[in-house]
Amino acid sequence: MSIKELLLNGRSFNEILRQFAIDKGDFTIKDEEALFSSKDFLTKEILKERIFIQGKTKDEIVNFFGTIHCNLLSKLAVFELDGVERKANVA
Repeated sequence: MSIKELLLNGRSFNEILRQFAIDKGDFTIKDEEALFSSKDFLTKEILKERIFIQGKTKDEIVNFFGTIHCNLLSKLAVFELDGVERKANVA
């Protein structure tokens, strides 16, 4: 199960997406592969890492900065939002 799927299982992250009008399919977790490739990842029950999430709407790109807290055994994840950056979507 990916971190993205774990986050979408929780209400609080879905509320963040709703507040910024971001569809559940229109966000990516930057460097998610790097989190899972760590040797420590396989031996830890709980993962706590700083992450960068980028969401897109038709008008803007929203960058979320924060910390992900994952309990891998329980398959739970919480995103602790530290900051938001908004940019006009030029695409």
